Amino acid sequence: MPTPIQPDTPAGAPTTLDAWLALLEARHVKTIDMGLERVAQVKAQLGIAFDCPVIMVAGTNGKGSTCSMLESILLQAGYAVGLYIKPHFLKFNERARIGGESASDAALMASFAAVEAARGTVSLSYFEFTTLAIMHLLQQARLDVVILEVGLGGRLDAVNVVDADVAIVTSIDIDHTDYLGDTREKIGFEKAGIFRSGKPAICSDPMPPASLVRHAEAIGADLWLLGRDFNYSGDKQQWNFGGRSQRRNALSYPSLRGANQLLNASAVLAALEALRLRLPVSAQEVRTGLVTVELPGRFQVLPGRPTVILDVAHNPHAAATLAQNFDNMGFHPYTYAVFGSMLDKDIDGVIAQMKARVDHWCVTDLPLPRAATAQQLRNRLLAAGIVPSEAEDAQCTIRTFGSPENAFTDARKRAGENDRIAVFGSFLTVAGVMALRNAELH
Repeated sequence: MPTPIQPDTPAGAPTTLDAWLALLEARHVKTIDMGLERVAQVKAQLGIAFDCPVIMVAGTNGKGSTCSMLESILLQAGYAVGLYIKPHFLKFNERARIGGESASDAALMASFAAVEAARGTVSLSYFEFTTLAIMHLLQQARLDVVILEVGLGGRLDAVNVVDADVAIVTSIDIDHTDYLGDTREKIGFEKAGIFRSGKPAICSDPMPPASLVRHAEAIGADLWLLGRDFNYSGDKQQWNFGGRSQRRNALSYPSLRGANQLLNASAVLAALEALRLRLPVSAQEVRTGLVTVELPGRFQVLPGRPTVILDVAHNPHAAATLAQNFDNMGFHPYTYAVFGSMLDKDIDGVIAQMKARVDHWCVTDLPLPRAATAQQLRNRLLAAGIVPSEAEDAQCTIRTFGSPENAFTDARKRAGENDRIAVFGSFLTVAGVMALRNAELH
């Protein structure tokens, strides 16, 4: 049952969370509207400020994993943790987490109403409005620590109206070129926009752009670089972290699978070292937090046969990591790909990383106007030199589908129990298959 709106909700406001979200999607013409002036104005009107440490995380890939590891370790240490993470897969509530649990419809709606009342005539995009609402919700929750994931870039992202006590930039690669620039140097500068003077600024990219380093130095941020200020080493059983003044030895590997997770975990431990006087965490809490962390859709291997992998790899950097993870798995006779993408992504770059590892392509339309059509994806695959066959025993096929659910159903029908099905690309691709499996389980 939807929760009734509060008495102080603005007149005519929606009465369910879904109705609120539909209103926000329809209201502001620009989906992405870079700039902080409007958001800062409404933030001031709401009086949003945190009296606990704030950790902010930006990066091309690895943001979600880093946020989730921070949350898991800090929860193990007994802290009241608030997390803003995005996008969501099945329910908007996944974006706001308090104490490890998704926020309720009622709590979100109360904060939506607060933003609506505070904004006056200021027009806010869906992302700006919901970011302010979740910040408002987290502020009300009396937390020990707040973790905020940046959506796009850093400098002009709505999250950046808050000053972080510790800022983390994970990886820097080419993505969102229309907004952030078309080189790692330009993108690195945008990501570095979350750094603050005198505050720890952690970068876990092994080759940080010079622009990021220059900006950190220019504003007087306390820059922590991988290989200089912190590092990691390990073998097949365990790994070790070394920071400026703290070592953590004999650590368990994170339960999140994948080639880059130690880079992300090292940034997490560097951040916790930087905050050790305000948020002390024991070695055992670190170990348990890493072992128990969960994050859907990041090289998530589902139980059962055939092997099913869900991964939101939607740019060449993430696809290269997915390909490397494939190579580290056991032998599978055939690999089926359920693939859908936004049209503005580097689709050719993703295909280049994956084409040698996929035998059968099930490409799909997605329910957004800016998505590539299945036919467009098929054309890109053909242009990349993939030669499908229509024969009964074909070793390579390309099929087009109207939805991720239909594409996955076809892959599952054709795959043998020792084969592998990889669902990757846009969040919407993975979300469609998650929704299908969820419906089957319930």
